Amino acid sequence: MHVSTADNIRPEPDKVLVDIADYITGPTSFTAEAYTTARHCLMDTLGCGLLALRFPECTKHLGPIVPGATLPNGARVPGTSHQLDPIHAAFNIGCMVRWLDFNDTWLAAEWGHPSDNLGGILAVADYLSRNGKPVLMRDVLAGMIQAHEVQGVMALKNSFNRVGLDHVILVKLASTGVVTKMLGGTREQIIDALSQAFVDGQSMRTYRHSPNAGSRKSWAAGDATSRAVRLAYITLHGEMGLPSVLTAPKWGFYDVLFKGKPFEFDRPFASYVMEHILFKISFPAEFHAQTAVEAAVRLHPLIKTRLNEIKKIHMWTHESAVRIICKTGPLNNPADRDHCLQYMTAIGLLYGNLTAEHYEDAFAKGDPMIDRLRDTMSIEEEPAYTKDYLDPEKRSIANAIQVEFLDGSKTERIAVEYPIGHRRRRAEGIPLLEEKFVSNLRTRFPEGRCQQIVALCADQTKLENTPVNEFMDLLAIN
Repeated sequence: MHVSTADNIRPEPDKVLVDIADYITGPTSFTAEAYTTARHCLMDTLGCGLLALRFPECTKHLGPIVPGATLPNGARVPGTSHQLDPIHAAFNIGCMVRWLDFNDTWLAAEWGHPSDNLGGILAVADYLSRNGKPVLMRDVLAGMIQAHEVQGVMALKNSFNRVGLDHVILVKLASTGVVTKMLGGTREQIIDALSQAFVDGQSMRTYRHSPNAGSRKSWAAGDATSRAVRLAYITLHGEMGLPSVLTAPKWGFYDVLFKGKPFEFDRPFASYVMEHILFKISFPAEFHAQTAVEAAVRLHPLIKTRLNEIKKIHMWTHESAVRIICKTGPLNNPADRDHCLQYMTAIGLLYGNLTAEHYEDAFAKGDPMIDRLRDTMSIEEEPAYTKDYLDPEKRSIANAIQVEFLDGSKTERIAVEYPIGHRRRRAEGIPLLEEKFVSNLRTRFPEGRCQQIVALCADQTKLENTPVNEFMDLLAIN
């Protein structure tokens, strides 16, 4: 009988773990643009979370797991009275900010929403700030820049969804590294914690795709960022790492979950991702559809009186949109609808806008014209759009729409290459982002409190020098 033995010499940590840890523990000499964009990202992300509190399907997930389990001096959950341990506070904040699919986006080989990491970063920073360790909002912004960078650079060349894994693995990874440092972890402990994030069971994408699309996609990132905080605490309590978690033959991440391929990188970690982040400013819609909805809204005045004359709606889009959000047949819930290109486009054509309320059952089932328009839609991949989507110098997210009528006449073909939240449209987009923030604040706070928060967030220097607990107190409801 042949007996094989394994070499039991523990290797040096995998290079990816080391590179991330070295970046996180290195000097935080980020550009002024990165810090300014992080401030705007903070405002937008918190505003999205506050808006989500209007929806019972979101709020049912919030608060302590065990009723009444409030933690004195615990981390605050914005827009609520909850004071929780940092692990569950991270889940609460992460769940809120992701619920409406309205926070920032990063599109590359893998996509995702780097501001999902704010759940863990803000919860840990607030908890520390209330319990003897001074933490300033500048530390939060720096942590956001680093988490955005780790998640985004990892995503540039490495597609997790194509092997069936959900992109929230990158939220867990980025949050783990940053919060381990915030909690006082050394470079070696950060490496150990990152290895735990990789060896953890990873979420499948089942809940994002037909026929199983559902509300888990709205709390999956909250789960990931809170799991990161848990892994950081486990490591800081002395748990050992797994140095070859990626490269171990047969049992490592590459062989088990990544088809044997090592990760690829085309740039070092810096502040590139925060500087180039994509904001969802106009519509709470999956990002591949943002320009489609904008084109539909432009067409609305031209077709709103001719709805019964529509013969065909022609749409041209990029490959990722076809693969991810092109969907026919019944739509079963709000999460199903906000990942359907045809549904979102139909709403834009019919109403000249798209809001979170448009996804709710009562609305969707009350207007038969939505499905009638969906049935007339023809979706075609435009190779040039796919090419420019993948071009690192362009990163466009283009869609085009043309409506054909029964009499043979057609509207012009309306094409939108870059959404308003793109870096190329920053000058146009930031004033609208600030208006969105104010509008979202007003859903939760009286006008005087709104003005206090807006004034603080508008002053980069003052915000950066504000203790985190004082900032979070402004956002709390007592």
